[in-house]
Amino acid sequence: MKLSYDQATDSLYIHLADRPSVDSDEVADGVVLDFGSDGALVGIDVQHASKNADIESLVLLHLPFKQLQPTRLG
Repeated sequence: MKLSYDQATDSLYIHLADRPSVDSDEVADGVVLDFGSDGALVGIDVQHASKNADIESLVLLHLPFKQLQPTRLG
């Protein structure tokens, strides 16, 4: 899973799987679910993220990580 934030568009994308989406569904104002060809959820797009979510911190609880890789781009 990857999280990516685009400051220019103020959107947060949660990559749940490393495969392309073929269908999308806006389930709430500014929240779009992306689905793969098998119908599985592959990503979540949160538009206007700084207004709709607390993006100042990230807390990880009880996740079975094999790898944690912090990366800062830009």
